[in-house]
Amino acid sequence: MTPKAILLDIEGTTAPISFVAETLFPFAAARLAAFVQAHAGDPEIAEALAETAALEGRALTTQEAIEVLLGWIAADRKATPLKTLQGKIWREGYESGAIRSPVYSDAVAAMRAWKARGVRLDVYSSGSVEAQVLLYRYTADGDLTPLFDAYFDTRTGPKLEAASYAKIAKAIGLPAGEVLFLSDAPGEVGAAQAAGMAAIRIDRALPPGTRRRDADGTWVAADFAGLDELPVGP
Repeated sequence: MTPKAILLDIEGTTAPISFVAETLFPFAAARLAAFVQAHAGDPEIAEALAETAALEGRALTTQEAIEVLLGWIAADRKATPLKTLQGKIWREGYESGAIRSPVYSDAVAAMRAWKARGVRLDVYSSGSVEAQVLLYRYTADGDLTPLFDAYFDTRTGPKLEAASYAKIAKAIGLPAGEVLFLSDAPGEVGAAQAAGMAAIRIDRALPPGTRRRDADGTWVAADFAGLDELPVGP
């Protein structure tokens, strides 16, 4: 298969999971209360607080909403209003220089090579689109956002549902069979395959250069080097 587009997960795929868990989440948690209190009147923040209350199924004061959101951070709940607020807090950190994203060097090299060959690159992550753009704009390798055509988050749909991948294929204007999805999560890989996409699971715990197949035939790779050589297909 020679894909016309490659759809990329972020955590554990192009960037370390530890960056999100050990840098981004604590950064947002430490600043969330002050940020929400300072911007509660802003339309986007007010909408996120209303969405938080709707997900909780009850009316919430601003302070109660903050407590709910902090609980979601601790539980790593992938709720859209939380992702929206985190993205805005992270923007302040990135723009001040307090945060820089450690994107894997093999991923950077592969993405640049694919883009140079005319392959379309898109991102699908549970983090908000704003957070995705920030992560790729402020990296140790410079601004990587010119590599990507579009970004998709949980507003498109859950990452474990095949329908979400079908919607993405439609949005980028390609048959699902011409899209290759890369992710570290088996459930996401399976959902993409169910939608007709080709998929490779990335397992950063494997020795560099490792290539093997899962029991279901799905290719598993330790990194991005040489992925073009794997005979994958929907």
